[in-house]
Amino acid sequence: FPYYMDTYGLHTLHGRAPAFATGLKVARPDLSVWLVTGDGDGLSIGGNQLLHMLRRNLDVNVLLFNNRIYGLTKGQYSPTSEHGKVTKSTPFGSPDMPLNPMLFALSAGATFIARTYDVDPKGMQEIFKEAVKHKGTSFVEIYQNCPIFNDGTFSEISERSLREDRILRLQDGEPLLFGKEQNKGIRLKGLKPEIVDVNENTDPSELLVHDQKSEDPLMAHLLSGMNFLDFPVPMGVFRQVKHPRFEESVEEQIQNQIEKKGAGDLRKLIRGPQVWEA
Repeated sequence: FPYYMDTYGLHTLHGRAPAFATGLKVARPDLSVWLVTGDGDGLSIGGNQLLHMLRRNLDVNVLLFNNRIYGLTKGQYSPTSEHGKVTKSTPFGSPDMPLNPMLFALSAGATFIARTYDVDPKGMQEIFKEAVKHKGTSFVEIYQNCPIFNDGTFSEISERSLREDRILRLQDGEPLLFGKEQNKGIRLKGLKPEIVDVNENTDPSELLVHDQKSEDPLMAHLLSGMNFLDFPVPMGVFRQVKHPRFEESVEEQIQNQIEKKGAGDLRKLIRGPQVWEA
């Protein structure tokens, strides 16, 4: 990805980009750090790394391109591949249930989670702007087609003629409405969401209203669990809250110790007889 951008980039070990990004951000908190990964790299070998970055809440922007396949290594199934998916590594169909990236990020304590898709560059740009303004780890899932190994994986929702009825565009403070005429909505029936027709007889107060800044993750959990065919697929910012940032906490600890003991001398420490004490 950095090869196509006017920026510096590091091509790190597979799945280990979060560790590199963590060290970079702690050492140089002034830098704008972006981590570009995929559903295989980020959620399989890199799942543990990504989990800890999300819970630590470094000010890093994570772009996870999800094409439900290992696109760069010739088409093996990935953690997000559908159950029963036939690939080169699952010739009889995947026995695994797919992992939900949004629920993964939310469960890890992510303070900003959002979703967009590859054929909506305008909407994607707006989400990237929101992500970079957020102070903390921003996690953006991007639905992406893989024309070689998994062509059309999201076409059932992203085709121009279908998307208005199958995508729920999230707007903070607005009711959950979708459809070409915005004539369908989402409300709760008990603890479960359901689709209702919106007309002159509909009580607007029954419709769910999006609140991306709520500390309670219930709305984000509900949205993360909505999938087509049962529901339209939510696109936009699911959650955006403020929590302490890891790099700020580390820097505060360092400065507190400098104030107590003075600036250290690394050369003297390495060559001296001192041992570390709590």
